[in-house]
Amino acid sequence: MNSLSNHLQRLRYGVLGSALLALLAAPAVQAASSTPPSLFVQAQSWVEVAPDKATLNARLWENTPAVSSLEETDSDALSEARERLENRASQLIEAMEAIGIEQRAINAGSLNVYPDRVAGPRNENGEHDTLTRTRLERPFSVELTELDQLGEVFDALISAGVNALDGVQFDLQDRDAATDEALSKALEKARHKAELMASTLETELGHVQRIEETQSPIFQPRMMAMRAESDAMGSGSASDYRPGTIRIDAEVNVQWLLKAQDTQDHPDRAEAAQE
Repeated sequence: MNSLSNHLQRLRYGVLGSALLALLAAPAVQAASSTPPSLFVQAQSWVEVAPDKATLNARLWENTPAVSSLEETDSDALSEARERLENRASQLIEAMEAIGIEQRAINAGSLNVYPDRVAGPRNENGEHDTLTRTRLERPFSVELTELDQLGEVFDALISAGVNALDGVQFDLQDRDAATDEALSKALEKARHKAELMASTLETELGHVQRIEETQSPIFQPRMMAMRAESDAMGSGSASDYRPGTIRIDAEVNVQWLLKAQDTQDHPDRAEAAQE
């Protein structure tokens, strides 16, 4: 009798334990089943914009007479080289102003001084002696917002006797507007892709759940190489140079909730659920 009573008691505890576990698991199952489906979309887009700003870079330099590496450069030679350089720099600025370039658009860099080694005459062994001279150099840049002036500025720099042209950098006066446009196009593309997938699969987009900018709009000014020594420049003109376009890329990730199928088929149920 006692054995039967113990068996019934264990059975009762087992049933109660199973029921308790079922009750505890029900909320988790319900939460998992109630998680709404979502749609994740990645999109990339870009814009190509014609530049409306250009910066032309050039350099002037003067050298002292080359001497043996065992000798020191004469201070008078340095002073004379610097005076020649400053006179040429003043002439260059005057040439820019003469064609209508405002003074604030002309940037004259600081003076750079460094040794320069050159090959000298052959010695008794038939080898070239190494000579040393001092180079004094000043960089210049001219900023233009009227790109039609580029050819005229280029010719004026050559006429002023610049020793080297280091290229033209094309840019935009309003970068923010261009980067905003690239980002907007990426978001529009993401929406288009999401709507296409949802309609193809006969479902409907809900609210946006998450937006992530995976790549900030990349803006890189376009560089046109123009480096040439003055002796090799000749009488060429930059009037044939074309700035092309600047490309700005942007990339986003967007996640939408998807409306449940029964809600789409029976909107009255959704209203009742909200009440």
